[in-house]
Amino acid sequence: MYERGVDEKGFAVIRSKGDKALFLLGTSLLKRKLGVPANRPVADFLPTVSIKAKDFAAAMTAENVQIKDLSGVPDIEKEHVDNNLGVRKIMLERGLVPENLPPAEDVKKVERRLIAEKEKALKDKK
Repeated sequence: MYERGVDEKGFAVIRSKGDKALFLLGTSLLKRKLGVPANRPVADFLPTVSIKAKDFAAAMTAENVQIKDLSGVPDIEKEHVDNNLGVRKIMLERGLVPENLPPAEDVKKVERRLIAEKEKALKDKK
């Protein structure tokens, strides 16, 4: 998107508007609902289906930016919001309400646990 007139600030705005379309909540409200600390990314606490939903909408946006030759924040933002609304619609049709899904375990905790288990396994081998 950078070669299409979107800087880092514009990219953040596009992502934020996409999240709001998918979850019907802004980032700060979504963090509060999921119990995410303010200094941590919400993605570290999202269930797998939500991460996949965000990724799918982003992939569709990237593809359509090329196909439709979109440029600039307004056009790309609209495309991204529309894709997130489409993904939300599919999820709702399948009985999944994105903003009501329970949070996943904090990825930092999972990472620490995996490291500890690996270290224990290495000790046990000796």
